[in-house]
Amino acid sequence: MASSKKSIYSALGANLLIALTKFTAGHFSNSASMIAEGIHSLVDTTNQLLLLLGIRRSKKAPDAAHPFGYGKELYFWSFIVSILIFGLGGGLSIYQGIIHMIDPEPLGNPTISYIVLSLSIVFEGASLIVAIKSFNASRGNLGWWDAVVKSKDPSSFLVLFEDAAAVAGLFIVGICIFLSHRLNLPVLDGLASLLVGLLLVAVSAILARESRSLLMGEGIAPETKASICGLVEQYPAVQKVKQILSTYQSPEEVVLMLILVFNEQLTTSDINSAIDEIREKVKYKYPFVRFVIIQPETSE
Repeated sequence: MASSKKSIYSALGANLLIALTKFTAGHFSNSASMIAEGIHSLVDTTNQLLLLLGIRRSKKAPDAAHPFGYGKELYFWSFIVSILIFGLGGGLSIYQGIIHMIDPEPLGNPTISYIVLSLSIVFEGASLIVAIKSFNASRGNLGWWDAVVKSKDPSSFLVLFEDAAAVAGLFIVGICIFLSHRLNLPVLDGLASLLVGLLLVAVSAILARESRSLLMGEGIAPETKASICGLVEQYPAVQKVKQILSTYQSPEEVVLMLILVFNEQLTTSDINSAIDEIREKVKYKYPFVRFVIIQPETSE
């Protein structure tokens, strides 16, 4: 989580500075694509603030209203971020692009746009490198896409996708601005804004899918479930594991429910002792399992 916050702060500083320069460049160069890029950076700045809010609120201690804590706050705000990327970032950029393709405006001096784009690529690229290092540190030996799908910390891959989309968008805008002046085709400036918008919509769809899965109560991985099952069935008191239910409350907290069939000859005291021992063993081996609920059932 600490490495995720580092990448968020890095992206926040870069996007805030870049948003101001892009709007200035778009105003003086009369470029719709630069305005769209400014909107993109402003939305990204808001997104980083919302992620930080989600991380802070997810750390609140459990209370009577929320006995399992507030960990899902992070998943909620991550989902809101994906919606903002779609609505404000993608939607407004597509709108700007279509308007300027229908009615292209005369091109202004592109010099300031080139300067801002170059600086933006440097700043966004630096932020992307920080996000990549942070994500690599958390993904271990998993492939990139597998790490995104299996990650329980949306703040890590949200910043990564945002920064990657930002860098790609800058190159799209730079190429289209160059061609629009080279070929004297102002419509290409609107096309750049449209392409940036479509890129953001695609990114937001991926992020919304992953955030929604976590918000809806995604459980532990099948291999982890099998490992816990093997651990519990080693106990002589346990006849078999009937079912394992789980849900992530936060990237570092899991609520686990074990439905177990105990040997019939055990007394109530024996079963209670076995439950206490199993609970402590599971929590010791899997530190991310914060709550362990064990329910005895008959073999039938």
